[in-house]
Amino acid sequence: MEQVSFALGTIIAGVFGCVTWFWGANWVLDTAFPARGPRAGRNIAITNSVRPWLFLLPAILALGIYLVYPVFKSLWLSVYDSDGRDFVGMSNYLWLINDPKFHESLRNNAMWLLIVPALSTLIGLVAAQITDRIRWGAIAKAFIFMPMAISFVGAGVIWKFVYDYRDAAQDQIGLLNALVVSLGGTPQTWLQIPMWNSLLLMVVLIWIQTGFAMVILSAALRGIPEETIEAAVLDGASPWQVFFKIQVPQIWGTIAVVWTTITITVLKVFDIVFVMTNGETGTQVLANLMYSWMFKGTPDYGRGSAVAIVIMLLVTPIMVWNIRNAGKEHSE
Repeated sequence: MEQVSFALGTIIAGVFGCVTWFWGANWVLDTAFPARGPRAGRNIAITNSVRPWLFLLPAILALGIYLVYPVFKSLWLSVYDSDGRDFVGMSNYLWLINDPKFHESLRNNAMWLLIVPALSTLIGLVAAQITDRIRWGAIAKAFIFMPMAISFVGAGVIWKFVYDYRDAAQDQIGLLNALVVSLGGTPQTWLQIPMWNSLLLMVVLIWIQTGFAMVILSAALRGIPEETIEAAVLDGASPWQVFFKIQVPQIWGTIAVVWTTITITVLKVFDIVFVMTNGETGTQVLANLMYSWMFKGTPDYGRGSAVAIVIMLLVTPIMVWNIRNAGKEHSE
């Protein structure tokens, strides 16, 4: 109850604080520059230019405190020793280059990048197309999108039960092993089989992100003019030709935005790996490696920060490209 009370108190305080800020800031602005009198036009122009910043200011402050400051602090720590006291230059980055666990993390992240965004976007696109064509499509969309409402930690716990292993003499509570046993097979320790365990972890993120891809791509498909599709059908185009040669090319920009958004999520993946394997048996990824050096055992803030900077350097170009591409689509 203490945690519930604290959470409710935080929500109430946050909502009350936002309302108070926006009401109070607008009242001060309107009082200082009233929309009446001989200077009404000038005052209205001033308030119109200032008012948006009143709404943006809390977000800018939050980003500055929780995003910008940590970036510079991480850069600072990455060139210092484990305690953050003695300057060591590029030693932490040289350690990364020679560290086997870092190499494993890079390989696994690369594999996640190749598989998860592609399959999530592809399945989401197919689901968007199918659900838009069937009568009960809205219900199907709700079920497909539902995993998006589950936290990564919750999803990891759910799927850990799916892959759970018991001795062959015991009843299997893991869905996958229960299915294998029902078909006459032998239960497996799925999360300890090299390579396969990483692929099984990816299934969890694909399960979550498919709903996101489906919703965005469904909206894009609905935005295609019906006249274009009708003209293609009248010209004798098959449903496959309409889909791949008419619809997909017209939403290619949206597909790219969805793909890159999921790619950014993949580069930062941590919760699923931490909950299900903790990076053991060859499943280590960069974010989990950073956490291990930062918070497990004897913390090494220098090495942990160096890994964090590597993650940031990998994410930033994709994020910038994504924002530019989204802005280009909006302008069009």
